[in-house]
Amino acid sequence: MEKIVISVLGRDKPGIIAAVAGILFEWSCNIENVSQTILQTEFAGIFIAQTPAGTDLQAFERDLRSGLNPMGLDVSIKSMNPGTIDDRPDNTEPFIITTRGPDRKGLVAAVTGVLARHRANITNMKAVFEGGDDPDKNVMIYEADIPQGKGDTDLYDELRKTAAELNLDISIQHRRIFVAINRI
Repeated sequence: MEKIVISVLGRDKPGIIAAVAGILFEWSCNIENVSQTILQTEFAGIFIAQTPAGTDLQAFERDLRSGLNPMGLDVSIKSMNPGTIDDRPDNTEPFIITTRGPDRKGLVAAVTGVLARHRANITNMKAVFEGGDDPDKNVMIYEADIPQGKGDTDLYDELRKTAAELNLDISIQHRRIFVAINRI
């Protein structure tokens, strides 16, 4: 078995995931992970799948493209290298960082730059910018794995300083706390 990563992009419409899953089923592939979202009108999906031993990946990709191109979708496939070195730091804690404030260029670059300098790995991110000065219409949510010992000093201070410079409200919470207080 070989693991592959399939990226699918295009204008959103019903049936995209069903089409991808159907083709993978026809090729006897096992879907291991899926992440998909809709950004404004655009579908973005990433699938990790195992292919049967001996699968002709070029023929598989041609079949996948021919099945999805009529839907106006772009497809990319890459093999996962099982020997890849994981460069993420060990001993991390999951945090949720939320910012709200007026829309302007550079918000994402500034916050992610701070996280990168402190070797925090962003595992999920959602940003909604509807424009204007209403902070409730401009929200960014970062899920990040932060190296232990970083979450309580320098990183917090730099995030808060950056947020203040950008006129953003910021909340930094351990994922367990975030889940507990946001549970309905």
